[in-house]
Amino acid sequence: MTKNLVLALSGGVGGAKLALGLSHIVAPENLLIVANTGDDFEHLGLSISPDIDTLTYALANLDNQTLGWGRRDETWSFMETLATLGGPAWFRLGDRDLALHVQRTLRLKAGETLAAITADLTARLGIAARILPMSNDPVRTRVDTNEGILDFQDYFVGRQCQPEVKSLHFAGAEAARPHPDFRAALASPSLRAVIICPSNPFISVEPILALPGIRTALAACEAPVIAVSPIIGGRAVKGPTAKMMTELGLTPSAAAVAARYADFLDGYIIDHQDAAEAAGLTPRTILAATLMTTLEHKIALAQTALDLADSL
Repeated sequence: MTKNLVLALSGGVGGAKLALGLSHIVAPENLLIVANTGDDFEHLGLSISPDIDTLTYALANLDNQTLGWGRRDETWSFMETLATLGGPAWFRLGDRDLALHVQRTLRLKAGETLAAITADLTARLGIAARILPMSNDPVRTRVDTNEGILDFQDYFVGRQCQPEVKSLHFAGAEAARPHPDFRAALASPSLRAVIICPSNPFISVEPILALPGIRTALAACEAPVIAVSPIIGGRAVKGPTAKMMTELGLTPSAAAVAARYADFLDGYIIDHQDAAEAAGLTPRTILAATLMTTLEHKIALAQTALDLADSL
């Protein structure tokens, strides 16, 4: 059987960049992108799925690359008026972005699954590849900090990642069911590679890994499991990864990220700046330019990940 299915595990911005690169070199029917939903929450009565939406806007060529989130063709009349009226304006929702959240909320309340809604909305925006929530069941990331336990968005957006992180918990993960198509892909004889995108391992990838049976399935998977480090030269390209690692007693490094995936990782891609770490890593490790600032960079890194998988 031809091995042509590529399964990508993704969080937000960094994951979306590599997912976009993969979408340019993998046939859409052979690309399945599983999105973290631990960031999901309810706000202003709406169901918000930040990582799904970041992937959606990136693959639909609608993403705001200046902000790193949301749509590029955005206006802000709603938020400005909400703030004037004394409403909660700490989590910004653009006028066009609101339409997606309203539609998702209405359809969830009507009984549709998050996966079915995501499939329809992404198709309407012209995305041929499949973006799949890790589960239709709710999983919510909670951050235990020096200021107490915070909901993820309260920590990430409301407090701008300022509190010190002591630990993380994924409420509901133990009872959540991985989407059946996710499990089926991991066991598929046509699976070519599993690519773990350069997303924050603690808040973007580990909620996916916390689902029952997923770590075991990755370890048993016949296809190579490849990860791209989100750390370059001891720093995260975007977001609180390095800060969180330090607060959790870890050295912010490519090696420390690899250790989080040690039980299932077959291949690892790190930036040229971290070449000194390569010799001490157990999975087959190669060097590449991992900072994706252009579409060409995203495609090149995606190709490097697939080439590494094929070589294994």
